[in-house]
Amino acid sequence: MASHATFAADDAVELAVIERSGFIESRHLGAGVVVAGDGSVVTELGDIRSPILARSTLKPFQALTSMISGVPLRGSQVALACASHTGSLDHMDVVEGMLHAAGLREDDLLCPADWPADENARAWLVRAGQGRRKLAYNCSGKHAAFLWACVENGWDRRSYLEPNHPLQHRVRATIEEYAEELIAHLGIDGCGAPVAALSLQGLARAYSKLAKAPGDPGANARAATVATSMLDYPWAVQGRDRENTVVMEELGILAKIGAEGVLVLATPQGAAAAVKVLDGSLRATTLVGLTMLAAADAVDVPEVARVLERVVEPVMGGSRQVGRIRLGRAVSALLD
Repeated sequence: MASHATFAADDAVELAVIERSGFIESRHLGAGVVVAGDGSVVTELGDIRSPILARSTLKPFQALTSMISGVPLRGSQVALACASHTGSLDHMDVVEGMLHAAGLREDDLLCPADWPADENARAWLVRAGQGRRKLAYNCSGKHAAFLWACVENGWDRRSYLEPNHPLQHRVRATIEEYAEELIAHLGIDGCGAPVAALSLQGLARAYSKLAKAPGDPGANARAATVATSMLDYPWAVQGRDRENTVVMEELGILAKIGAEGVLVLATPQGAAAAVKVLDGSLRATTLVGLTMLAAADAVDVPEVARVLERVVEPVMGGSRQVGRIRLGRAVSALLD
């Protein structure tokens, strides 16, 4: 497999299916892995060694790099630097506070302007006669931390997204250190920042280290702060009642989505699951990832079932449920 392509369908397995009125309507192919606290592979489904673009699952390591570079993030600011957020008023307030602390303004952000995904925030902007805001873009916290790192180090603020910028060199070094593998390819994410291609195995390994950091005396203290802050402020990482938030609130494990069907979950003991859905859909990722962790005895099955009831969307026909997202054969077989 070339280093510039995601694995092919022939190297994938059936992770989930969509059932409507007793008929299998769609199938989600992909791959998934569970690693133990020592980084060894516990469960392997599909191709877990070819690179994928890890997208926003890399944000905790980008945030960690900003902190290593001198940015004094605290509490919800740390979580916002790791976030793919909904642009709520609370989210925008925290990001604006980060910019203010660094002596910066919203216009300094190089992420696109966007409408908030949060309905209340969008309505507020409309009532206030405002349009799209950079603060509302889901990556604004990461960008604010990047800019703050530039201020702390005297780096150029107008080129912080360029792959050859000193900060981006440090980001790549952090990712490779935690994943224990070299970045296979470097692309540009939707927000304009560089995005690395890693294997699912390497991505899971990186999260295993991050999740264990608060209980590991030898771990980087800032990594421990990243993991702790994500769990202490889960609303900041995505949004109230969103999948990642609910998983972190209810199960106490790290949860982070990435665009195009990527999800990573990790327990404080270092068990970590990484999933890539080949068609780019996120709708089955939490179901698959949590099931894989449960099958590996890394999380409590009844607790997982309760959380899945909250976060897995039903298949509707008008105002009534007529189907559901079900595990594919490769994943359901893990429970036998």
